[in-house]
Amino acid sequence: MAISKSNIILGIDPGTVVMGYAIIEVNGSVIKILCMDVLKLGSVKDIYERLEMIHTKVNLLITQYKPHTFAIEAPFFGKNVQSMLKLGRAQGVAIAAAMQGRINVTEYSPKKVKQSITGNGNAAKEQVWKMLQQTLSIEERPQYFDATDALAVALCHHYQTSSPIGKLTKSFKGWEDFISRNQERILKK
Repeated sequence: MAISKSNIILGIDPGTVVMGYAIIEVNGSVIKILCMDVLKLGSVKDIYERLEMIHTKVNLLITQYKPHTFAIEAPFFGKNVQSMLKLGRAQGVAIAAAMQGRINVTEYSPKKVKQSITGNGNAAKEQVWKMLQQTLSIEERPQYFDATDALAVALCHHYQTSSPIGKLTKSFKGWEDFISRNQERILKK
């Protein structure tokens, strides 16, 4: 009998007002959501206190779930420089906590995450949620898309690191080609 080793992935959607986090366990072709939630930081006025809260939360998640890998969404380049700086700090603190926990860190652009989950790098948050709901058989919609974004980051990391298809740099020729090369992603009821 072959021993199957599970892989636990911590996904983070960084933010200084709301930080999404999700942890999945992958065992063969079975993906189980261990947790998915948000850390609300908006009521705390001091930015440094918020950063400390992010660091503490990521440390707690690492201690509790012992993830093997850490995936985080990279900040996108918007027009507001101050927002970018704050987001970059939040991301840096979360990464530092993962590094302190001796966990490999991988960063994904928002476009890469959306492409990996929906097949469309410009998908809306609602589309990402719907695909996650279908793929992972989630019944209840979370209150914040930040939580589902973190779940998408974790699932994206799984697809990119474990599937030979995720490692291909070639694009697909169409939906038939995508489906034929992604049989494990099709839900059968």
